[in-house]
Amino acid sequence: MKKIIPILLIASLLFYVSSCEKDDICIDGDTPLLIVGFYNVEDTTAFKRVENIRIRNIDIDSIISSDSYDGAFSDRSNIADSVLVPLRSNAVTTMYQIISNSADDDETDLETGNIDTLTISYELEEAFISRACGFVTNYNNISVSVTESAENWIQDIKVVQPNIVNTDSIHVKIYH
Repeated sequence: MKKIIPILLIASLLFYVSSCEKDDICIDGDTPLLIVGFYNVEDTTAFKRVENIRIRNIDIDSIISSDSYDGAFSDRSNIADSVLVPLRSNAVTTMYQIISNSADDDETDLETGNIDTLTISYELEEAFISRACGFVTNYNNISVSVTESAENWIQDIKVVQPNIVNTDSIHVKIYH
């Protein structure tokens, strides 16, 4: 009887270890971010720097920076090519103010940059990744519009990838 107990313990341990799946560690379980590229309106293949850019999420009244999410962007920096921004996963639109030449007025603390408002619309799709990762939200059929004004610094917008399922390449091109 004493010999059977260690054999049963070893057998149950082997059974437990063999029942584990390879996906017990989540590697690719993040909801993708929208990648916005900034291009020259006169040479649509060339990137164009945006000076002192600030991106403000209107829906939650917050300034977007790498402190807010896992992205490589800091507030009022000079973006040479692109920026990653999160979309809301609990609504079908997200609104941003994209501000060029952002600065604060010393007397009023109001924004003095050139403000354009973008509305990004999309359809939500939950995708099961694995048991460890669970579900992520993908965004399908995105469309982007800018609120028209006489002082728009954004001249044109083109959606190049209407479905956001990863963050491998630019989804939206902004020409200025």
